[in-house]
Amino acid sequence: MKPAKKSKIKLPTAPKDLLADLVLANKILFGLNVVDAFGHISVRHPNDPSKYLMSRHLPPGMVTPKDIALFDLESTPLTHSDKPQYSERFIHGEIYKLRPEVMSVIHCHARPLIPFANAKGAKLRPMFHMCGFLGCGVPVFEIRKAGGNTDMLIRTPQLGKALADTLGDKNVVLMRGHGATMIGISIPEVVFRAVYSMENAAIQMQAHLLGDRGEVEFLNAEESELSARGRNVPRAWSLWKHQFGKA
Repeated sequence: MKPAKKSKIKLPTAPKDLLADLVLANKILFGLNVVDAFGHISVRHPNDPSKYLMSRHLPPGMVTPKDIALFDLESTPLTHSDKPQYSERFIHGEIYKLRPEVMSVIHCHARPLIPFANAKGAKLRPMFHMCGFLGCGVPVFEIRKAGGNTDMLIRTPQLGKALADTLGDKNVVLMRGHGATMIGISIPEVVFRAVYSMENAAIQMQAHLLGDRGEVEFLNAEESELSARGRNVPRAWSLWKHQFGKA
């Protein structure tokens, strides 16, 4: 008798336009200095919420459609398994586990954000109407509490879960001595939040230097809520798509 053939697991096919947007998002984030050689963006698979898509280990500015790998929520690569993967992919899988409504995640090392993660008592707060999404609060992840002294990277599911728990129901989490992670219900929204979190940090730093005795006026809770409803995302995305889509 011939041995029975092993059945192959059928993997969900990703829409081409989603793959194109994921590649474009990598280019935008690099072009706008949110990421450099480091950082990554993922998107939950629209046809299977237990999977997500993200580039294999590459600098964001070099990502092409053929580099996009499929992962389960344990962050195990289901494709491209013969290629190196981002060591911090657990950030993405653990957030998708905790937040079923989240469709896209960015991890970056944007320089303007790092002082707000490291300076004790400093809080990143919304400075202008483009950043109302910060009004719900921006927690800071302290990796020492979760894993002791480390190289600061989220290399394990346990550290990924600790980061996701610190994020909680917020939109952005800062990471002491490291960078930041942000979430969104779409690729355009999370890119918008990454870009404007960085802009807000730079503006807030300037305001603290100018303010009398350090006093700075921020958006209040209602202003933040009213300005955070996503109206600005499509216009910004259309510009960035025009600007970087030809690259």
